[in-house]
Amino acid sequence: MDLFNVYPINPINIVRAKGSSVWDAAGTEYLDLYGGHAVISIGHSHPHYVEALTAQLNKIGFYSNSVEIPLQKQLAHKLGEMSGKDDYALFLCNSGAEANENALKLASFHNGRKKIIAFTNSFHGRTSLAVATTDNPAIVAPVNQTENVVFLPFNDEEALTGAFQNFGDEIAAVIIEGIQGVGGIREASIAFLRLIRSLCDQYGTVFIADAVQCGYGRTGDFYSQDYAGVDADIYSMAKGMGNGFPIGAISISPKFKASFGMLGTTFGGNHLACAAAIAVLNVIKEEDLLTNTQSVGDYLLTELKKFDRVKEVRGRGLMIGIVLPEELVSVKRDLLVKNRIFTGEAKPNIIRILPALNITRDIADTFLTALDERLKAV
Repeated sequence: MDLFNVYPINPINIVRAKGSSVWDAAGTEYLDLYGGHAVISIGHSHPHYVEALTAQLNKIGFYSNSVEIPLQKQLAHKLGEMSGKDDYALFLCNSGAEANENALKLASFHNGRKKIIAFTNSFHGRTSLAVATTDNPAIVAPVNQTENVVFLPFNDEEALTGAFQNFGDEIAAVIIEGIQGVGGIREASIAFLRLIRSLCDQYGTVFIADAVQCGYGRTGDFYSQDYAGVDADIYSMAKGMGNGFPIGAISISPKFKASFGMLGTTFGGNHLACAAAIAVLNVIKEEDLLTNTQSVGDYLLTELKKFDRVKEVRGRGLMIGIVLPEELVSVKRDLLVKNRIFTGEAKPNIIRILPALNITRDIADTFLTALDERLKAV
């Protein structure tokens, strides 16, 4: 049997990782500034993380949600404290797509409506409803297509206000990334997020903050939408939550009422997943990684804006997009092949930087030097 060929793969076999470094089978070291799509939040193989998972695995790795799992309550308490959402409730699942799927479903249960507002260049996942709210026709199968999703221009206050005026009583939810990842590291404006909050309050609509990639401290705030000074009704999260162990969740405001069977999952919130997520939160708190994210992120953003051949620098904290001219699309590939640095992309000419939240300024300087070399060589 062969693998189903859906991934463009770099011919590199990574066999070991530590901090922000990874090594291939030949022993070649690479600098990882992408973290497998923003997943590695506290660095590869962090000692506290490894110890926590090993200890838990030696006790019990899994049982279903048919029994008490105290680790879930520990995680909920710690997450509520660190995110500033103590009065919210937690539903645990396995991935970002599943988190958004459950958020949208819960919104519809809450107000009995069907329509969803999403935005151009959005990415919310690949499962049925999550992909229907994703602005990429290439990954939306015919069975996923629905007239219930309305796409509006990102950051367009007039279009959003008009949509609510026209059919606001039909809108179950508005879902938005605080910073669009796949869509090009585009930041939702403070005014736009506040308008969403105001209109949702006015029309009884649910405000869903997709924080799957832009959350969990990546911007220096716990959720990227926090910089607008308003609370969403539901926050979805996943990528950085388990530092590589599959886990997702939604944080749910007190206005929602739970009932048995409303939501469910077999693997979500299992013992190992919770141990991983608790370990991540412990490290973020003990090592003050939100402050480090702001500090190193600000430094990178400032220095990147000094490059003459960089068209634009986008983002916040350690979620950064470097927009290059079309003729420099080879730079990302050259950074990997020639400088041994993993980065990502949003579009062929937009390099995405999504490193661990504990990277140092020295690591940032290594990247800046390499980028300077590549830009001068093209």
